[in-house]
Amino acid sequence: MTSWEEFYACHLPPSDFEDNRQLLKQFCENHLKNKNQNIVLITSGGTIAPLEHNTVRFVDNFSAGNRGSASAEFFLDRGYAVIFLFRTKSLEPFTRHFSGQQFLDMLEINDREHTENPSINVKPDSVDILLPILRKYKEAQESNRLLYINFTSVSDYLWLLRAACEALASFEKRALLFLAAAVSDFYVPQDDMPKHKIQSSGAPKISLQLVPKILKPLVGNWVPQAFVVSFKLETDDSLLIAKSRESLMKYNHKLVIANILQTRRNRVVFVTPTSSEEIILTKEQALSGLEIEEPIVCEIIKRHEEFQATVAQ
Repeated sequence: MTSWEEFYACHLPPSDFEDNRQLLKQFCENHLKNKNQNIVLITSGGTIAPLEHNTVRFVDNFSAGNRGSASAEFFLDRGYAVIFLFRTKSLEPFTRHFSGQQFLDMLEINDREHTENPSINVKPDSVDILLPILRKYKEAQESNRLLYINFTSVSDYLWLLRAACEALASFEKRALLFLAAAVSDFYVPQDDMPKHKIQSSGAPKISLQLVPKILKPLVGNWVPQAFVVSFKLETDDSLLIAKSRESLMKYNHKLVIANILQTRRNRVVFVTPTSSEEIILTKEQALSGLEIEEPIVCEIIKRHEEFQATVAQ
């Protein structure tokens, strides 16, 4: 297995890495001045593992970023500053509520007088839907409490994750990491990749290696005083708690949010070394518009506050 040090040594950072590192540094420095400001890093969406240097084909994860993008809104509602580290073209806070067609259907062209400068209006029956979302988005922007940083490949993600942790380290116990991204488990080493597109003249032989588990240096070295939450997705319910506890014992972070693929939208389990607690979204709650990410975030914030109080003693 490749170590995380070897992985970084063998993979170049993304081309815009320095620009993003400066954005992360400035965002964190601005909020560090406020001693009461909590901050959360949310990772969201899936990573790709390229099969070629000039990437045409790749191994992907199915995650669309539902959990991360929804959770970002609820953390903002509770006063947190949010770094949203997300897969390019995955769902984002606020805009996640509308597909392109849905948004266009909410608009109408006002050119009744056939003027040369027609205007665009929001349809009256769409105002009540759009207005509260727009207000929350504007408040997040005006208060400078939301930073977007995007990635595509697993190597991009790991470089940016480390840079984000470096920027967050000074927050100590006020920092919360909500690691909801679906990170590739396997990758093709750069030295083993062809430069150009793999030709379809014959079935290629591809040798995959395990992506190093980055939680170990993250918890132990990069943000040792932060409240770190990881996610565990399984398809076999009998493995869920045991695998989550195995992760906690191995990496020594604070919490695993465990879920089963088929029921992840309405049931999760908060797992610690000594306890497990379900959060279940009922059918009635779902029909009323409640998203399971809201009680998830409320419970995490409660535990983050308890953690900070314990550390302060």
